Amino acid sequence: MNVNQAGTEPGPILTHKREGVTTLTMNTPARLNGWTRQMMDALTAGMSAAARDDETRVLVLTGADPYFCAGVNLAGTLSLGHPRKMHATIVKNNEALFNQFLDFPKPMLIAVNGPAIGASVTSATLCDGIIASEKATFSTPFAALGVTPEGCSSVHFARLMGEQNAERMLGPEGWRPSAAEALEAGLIQWVVPHDQLAEEAHRIAREWIDAGARRSYRGGSSRDELKAVNARESLELADAFLGAPFIKAQYKFLRSKKKWGPAAMFLAMLISRPVWSRLL
Repeated sequence: MNVNQAGTEPGPILTHKREGVTTLTMNTPARLNGWTRQMMDALTAGMSAAARDDETRVLVLTGADPYFCAGVNLAGTLSLGHPRKMHATIVKNNEALFNQFLDFPKPMLIAVNGPAIGASVTSATLCDGIIASEKATFSTPFAALGVTPEGCSSVHFARLMGEQNAERMLGPEGWRPSAAEALEAGLIQWVVPHDQLAEEAHRIAREWIDAGARRSYRGGSSRDELKAVNARESLELADAFLGAPFIKAQYKFLRSKKKWGPAAMFLAMLISRPVWSRLL
């Protein structure tokens, strides 16, 4: 089975084991494998099981075509409440999301089969390696959304691909490199034909096993340092999420997609912000 064409199978995450390699496939292609609460819970369960499994030596994460992952579904994960509680929840959830990748104890390879957006890109850079299909693209549109960088990208991106390319991706330009451009920049390490992605990812994982590879972090970073960056970014992100530019951008985006319920939630937040922002 080509795991990247597994969309007809049940469940938000598919698990496949072979020769010491466990592959998790995000499997909600109709939703572009976006990180809803359900998807993130399933991903956490899959990663936790792989961490405990003695037979799993390397973990591979990929997606069911055509997307790798559209990033965090903000409307599906953010709920209204007291401003201080909302702020604390955003900090807690964001920090936990990326610490999940940072704390994973075994080598982890990300196999990007198509467009990757937001947190799915930044979390991938926290793993041991990234291999991409020729159909992959990489987007971190934080500036356009009115939010700050997350997933340690404020520090880690520059280490991987230099200050200029990091600013191109994280800043107003919103550069979205292709797989070939991402390889040249240093964001990823391998590009292969689309129909070879699964087998090439398995081959690299097997090479790591044969070499006795241990968990590592790219760009000369350490886990403790990256966790400190994640904690700082999570606070900054929570501030931005409750700021007017982000709320307005979300309202306009959701309205353009005719998602009236979530759009109404953000509109209510925007209108009432002068009152509730005093409670932060």
